[in-house]
Amino acid sequence: MLDIDTALIPVTKAYLPPLDDYVGYLSGIWERGWVTNNGPLVCELEEKLKAYFDIPFVFVLSSGTVALQIAIKALNIQNEVITTPFSYVATTSSIAWQGATPIFADIDPDTLVLDPQQIEAAITDQTTAIVATHIYGYPCDVDAIEAIAKKHKLSVLYDAAHAFGVQHRGKSLFQYGDISIASFHATKIFHTIEGGAIMTSNPELAEKVSYLRNFGHHGEDQFQGIGINGNCSELHAAMGLSILPHVEEFISQRNQISQWYDQFLLEIPHIRRPQIPAQTEYNYAYYPVIFNSEKQLLAVITALNTQNIFSRRYFYPCLSTLNYVQPRPVPIAEDISRRILCLPMYQTLSYSEVAHICQVIQDALG
Repeated sequence: MLDIDTALIPVTKAYLPPLDDYVGYLSGIWERGWVTNNGPLVCELEEKLKAYFDIPFVFVLSSGTVALQIAIKALNIQNEVITTPFSYVATTSSIAWQGATPIFADIDPDTLVLDPQQIEAAITDQTTAIVATHIYGYPCDVDAIEAIAKKHKLSVLYDAAHAFGVQHRGKSLFQYGDISIASFHATKIFHTIEGGAIMTSNPELAEKVSYLRNFGHHGEDQFQGIGINGNCSELHAAMGLSILPHVEEFISQRNQISQWYDQFLLEIPHIRRPQIPAQTEYNYAYYPVIFNSEKQLLAVITALNTQNIFSRRYFYPCLSTLNYVQPRPVPIAEDISRRILCLPMYQTLSYSEVAHICQVIQDALG
């Protein structure tokens, strides 16, 4: 029986499928002796994800960061790129790594995604693209961003690392933009232990991605420009194939846990939740809460830690503090980053654990 007073509650737990399911895939790998370089399990996973997302082109890769870097290269993104200061550092670092210049626009205070008005205000004659994050899986204002991109002839790349399983206006969130990328890291709802993917409906971009991820190979003995090694191994693909059938169950379980949190926390006046945009079927990947002050947040973290409960300041600090970006005022993002906290969220979190977490928070806030 779980002892709530002493059991460690992490901010997340990686799901591992039934061992027999995974070993079944491993047996085939051992029989074939084919462990990487676009093996049959990688191809099978890509086909199943195409069907799951209803997208014609899916490329499973070694990480979400590699997916970002390849997508930026495929779109030929250069010069200035409008992006968000409220995301994981990989969003910004991938832009800079590819030799482009991240230009921050501020976020919407309710949904926490890029504010379209701020995007428009940041555009110059050097702007070539918009790289926007569906933060926590909350959809960006895709219509407004598409209109801005068409007006200024810009590429649109969505960092959809958190958006697996999210539906917006009846279709996968991955279907928006020129390219979307996903992270399949072990902390995500769907994972391949380490991994990521690129999704697009554009056949020309898909052809570019196909050789960019494989050293530039365009056939066995031809090269179509520069490329890197973004290949996913068969062992990682096997994990993804073992987990994919359970994703809908995970989302349902997380929805229930989110409702438990709401039941206890929404009555506390010191806390608010970010707003999920309308017409969104959410995946409940995270449970972020925004406190009235950073002082309250720090008091809550201390109280949780004393009970072996671990949360995460996701995302802190604001990316505007990075030493390789151009300074630009983003007061909303900087303020939110100081006051937002992600509480524990994973499928096996129990009602009693959620109740205990919320009681500790309420006691810390007085």
